[in-house]
Amino acid sequence: MKTLILGAGYSGLAVATKMKPAPGLEALMVEQNAYHTFETRLHEAAAHNTPVTLPLAPLLRGTGVNLEQAQVEGVNLDEREVTLKDGRVLTYDTLVVGLGSVTNFYRIPGLAENAAELKQLSDADEIFNFVNRAYTTEYQGNRDIVVGGAGLTGVELVTELAQRAQLLTKERGLPPFNIYLVEAGPKILPILDDALRAKAQKTLEEYGIHILVGHRLMQATADTVTVQTADGEQKVIGAGKIIWTGGIQARDIVKGEKLEKGPGGRIAVDDKLRAKGYPEVFVIGDMGLALNQEGKPVPTTAQHAGQQGRLTGKNIMRLAKGEELEAYEPTTLGEFVSLGGLMAVGWMKLPWNQKLAITGGIAHVMKRASEWRWRVSID
Repeated sequence: MKTLILGAGYSGLAVATKMKPAPGLEALMVEQNAYHTFETRLHEAAAHNTPVTLPLAPLLRGTGVNLEQAQVEGVNLDEREVTLKDGRVLTYDTLVVGLGSVTNFYRIPGLAENAAELKQLSDADEIFNFVNRAYTTEYQGNRDIVVGGAGLTGVELVTELAQRAQLLTKERGLPPFNIYLVEAGPKILPILDDALRAKAQKTLEEYGIHILVGHRLMQATADTVTVQTADGEQKVIGAGKIIWTGGIQARDIVKGEKLEKGPGGRIAVDDKLRAKGYPEVFVIGDMGLALNQEGKPVPTTAQHAGQQGRLTGKNIMRLAKGEELEAYEPTTLGEFVSLGGLMAVGWMKLPWNQKLAITGGIAHVMKRASEWRWRVSID
């Protein structure tokens, strides 16, 4: 059974590390980088140059999965072909699509051309290098930073940048730059309840971050953004660096006549995480539109991507042995937001569908524990 695993993000790597060599099973992972990136920690790399990658080769040892370092250009489900950027075409019996998502700029004029993203290591490097340049006496441009989108990524990024700015101000004697967090919706961190959100907002305000909720980003240039309030008032904010974290969409490289797509271009899957109409194709992580027990879309989070990947890896082994596949039953164990240093807020799941709210250092420890659980699961 010739199996291709596309992508080594949270979902794809979880698949590979749950596999073992088996008679008749030939498995190949296709990934453009030689490393796995902890995407949920890219904000730390952007602010502090924290290492957030792991080499893939040691992680794949003993799995029976070989690594092909290449970029996927397109996937034709009807022909069972995967085209690589270098022109090669791979075929498969079983396919796992875990290629993640791309930034959704919502066709906002000038945004895609002028805003940085935070989706991969090179994005974090770009932001880190700007902050360092802005704290040199030679830098003459605008030093302020505008971050669009006040979800998890945006909030975690601005707190780490504010902490970095405080440190550099002490070290180099230059004044801190302004950080603006722009959000079209009425509140930051909509995934949290009001009490946790209030604690998070208080932390941001203590850092001196300018929180602009109810402000829609209308346009971006190389050094400005135009925002508009609900009553139509517009203002222009100058910026040395614009960063957009306000939305994602599935990669649009998978084609098939029977393919069904939902919001954000996510591919509809059945309860075994197989693309509807293509039982030999598993679509997991940000690209797959899996449903929970209430029939609602499963969130595009790292913990759910990992769950889907682990199940799919086990199901591929079941396929190789001629066994029945196991259905996907998603569970959300909790959600934590780091707020710089040892501060975090969030909640963890308790029995009987209850939630325990946690803040401060304990929440920080819980967030780190979830990351270590992931690290252990792929070793």
